[in-house]
Amino acid sequence: MPDATTAGPTTTDLYEVTMALSYLREGMTRPATFSCFVRELPADRGFLVAAGVEAVLDFLARFRIGPEDVEVFAQAMHRPTTDLAPLLGLRFAGEVRAVPEGRVVLAGEPLLEITAPLPQAQLVESYVLNQLSHQTAIAAKCTRCVLAARGRPVVDFSLRRAHGVEAGLRTARLAAMAGFAGTSNVAAAHAERLPAVGTMAHSYVEAFEDEEAAFSAFARAHPGPVTFLVDTYDVDSGVAAAARVLHALHRTEGAAIRLDSGDLARLAVRARAMLDRAQLPDVRIVASGGLDEFAVDDLVRAGAPVDVFAVGTRVGVSADAPYLDSAYKLVVYDGRPVMKLSPAKATAPGRKQVFRHPGCRDVIGLAEEPAPVGSVPLLETLMRGGLRCAPRTPLTDARARLTGDLAELPTTARAIRAPVPVRPSVSAPLAALTQHVQRRIERAVLAPYDHFA
Repeated sequence: MPDATTAGPTTTDLYEVTMALSYLREGMTRPATFSCFVRELPADRGFLVAAGVEAVLDFLARFRIGPEDVEVFAQAMHRPTTDLAPLLGLRFAGEVRAVPEGRVVLAGEPLLEITAPLPQAQLVESYVLNQLSHQTAIAAKCTRCVLAARGRPVVDFSLRRAHGVEAGLRTARLAAMAGFAGTSNVAAAHAERLPAVGTMAHSYVEAFEDEEAAFSAFARAHPGPVTFLVDTYDVDSGVAAAARVLHALHRTEGAAIRLDSGDLARLAVRARAMLDRAQLPDVRIVASGGLDEFAVDDLVRAGAPVDVFAVGTRVGVSADAPYLDSAYKLVVYDGRPVMKLSPAKATAPGRKQVFRHPGCRDVIGLAEEPAPVGSVPLLETLMRGGLRCAPRTPLTDARARLTGDLAELPTTARAIRAPVPVRPSVSAPLAALTQHVQRRIERAVLAPYDHFA
């Protein structure tokens, strides 16, 4: 099965292939613009964070349909390969305008727009939606964890229950973009040059006769700062054993204990008191076990003496909002603006731009509109002719963008519970074009059938 580095033209939905083949046979190869956006934010989200663009650009840069792809398509359609011959050799040669990774985005705003010959732009829909939807959802979840921690370090423990290895790698990268201090995922840490973090599992403690023997052996094997998991049997006994080992080996510098279950706020208070009585005030407390931004927020509000939050499953799968109501819709074909009128799923026509004013007061307008005074356009041209025309975004740059945008967001939009999303407005030219195209459709498509109503 293809992964992030090998995904190719066959990583698509079948109907993309059937439509593209029909377009080619009909000679419909004029430029088309598709816009990718999120219709509505999930509950308990006041914003999203643009992510996945780099993966999309990598995919588009290598997109080319070869003989082996045609064979796969033919098998899927139960047709001879000669029927699929029009697809052979097709590559992506279009333009991509997108919001760079790390920027805060709002509902209804285009994350990305692709302009390319219609068959090309159609064939890449599934991969584009897959990457932007997943990564944008995870990036927002990770960012909310950092906000909830209020300056305390957060680390990524999500790999073991992520929905696939690729998802685990993506999450570690997005967590770093959001401001996490490290990841347990060694491959991701190596690939993205991130701090690798880790402690021990309960199985390690269980393998020894008692906790003190386990902690002593672990410390002997690892000369640097150590973190002991103290809740395998009883937290009080675990903390006491950790204290004895740290004192005996003179290994208090940078040391920590980890709590992974139970009432973390209450246990952290008790553990802190025990460590202080043992004259170990600098030994930190790490909390883990089913944490996400809601649990982290609760712990911080309760005044729990937790120094580091390790988040995993709920963040890696964005458990409370595991998908986005995202769409990839045709907005222009051959110079003709088009739109959907479907109830609750109507779209706006035309190539677009998002103009950001201070405070994330965004205006969605047409791409050819001049930027209003005091605003900054969000979508940038990142690919022309199927080739990148802008350098890959370093994580440090994406993190800096995100930090700046978060500072501009209203406090109510950054709230962990019951946030109030900022709503973008629509420019007068875009509103006028929308009305014009709607009237055109109603005259040309709907009016002839009025007598059937």
